[in-house]
Amino acid sequence: MRLNFSHGDYEEHGNRIKNLRNVCAKTGKKAAILLDTKGPEIRTIKLEGGNDVSLVAGQTFTFTTDTSVVGNKDRVAVTYDGFARDLTVGNTVLVDDGLIGMKVIKVTDTEVVCEVLNNGDLGENKGVNLPGVSIGLPALAEKDKQDLIFGCEQGVDFVAASFIRKRSDVEEMRAHLKAHGGENIMIISKIENQEGLNNFDEILEASDGIMVARGDLGVEIPVEEVIFAQKMMIEKM
Repeated sequence: MRLNFSHGDYEEHGNRIKNLRNVCAKTGKKAAILLDTKGPEIRTIKLEGGNDVSLVAGQTFTFTTDTSVVGNKDRVAVTYDGFARDLTVGNTVLVDDGLIGMKVIKVTDTEVVCEVLNNGDLGENKGVNLPGVSIGLPALAEKDKQDLIFGCEQGVDFVAASFIRKRSDVEEMRAHLKAHGGENIMIISKIENQEGLNNFDEILEASDGIMVARGDLGVEIPVEEVIFAQKMMIEKM
């Protein structure tokens, strides 16, 4: 059973685990439990009135790290305070699973100004991807750490580690699990971006398994290249 920790709370996940184990006890069947972490991610924050805004190809649009900003058709705040630090002119920014593409044309200490490449509606709490950019987000956010402790307490069998970028990400997670009694929990690293592909060999060595996360990978790299990346990883496993 996969538990998606991007959604739900501990009561909900705990009830599902309890129900599964009750069924297993009654039927004599066995079932493993996989905790899928939220992982490091960047999202848009608030917009005026909570309403989506329509962006038009050719307009400029600004991302800011000032989380007090309430967004509109010209700007929006993002959850990652290192956003402007990691980007340079010419980089690509993709919003909402790649539905809206933008090109960076200016960067300041707190803002990233982009040219919008296609029409689209931008909403609150939408994912932001930075293809080919090495971001400084920690491997384990505080939420991930607490979720993993919950998983240790519940005795889950596997962790699907989202957005693994390098060996040290896996090692940090394994150390955290071990520190909370989860030394027998197996780590399945999800490869979801170019950095993960670049460091695949070392990630494979440090992991108990690999998940080819084609959905997010197809946002981070050209979709037509996903099949070749998939074949490369499978051949090495």
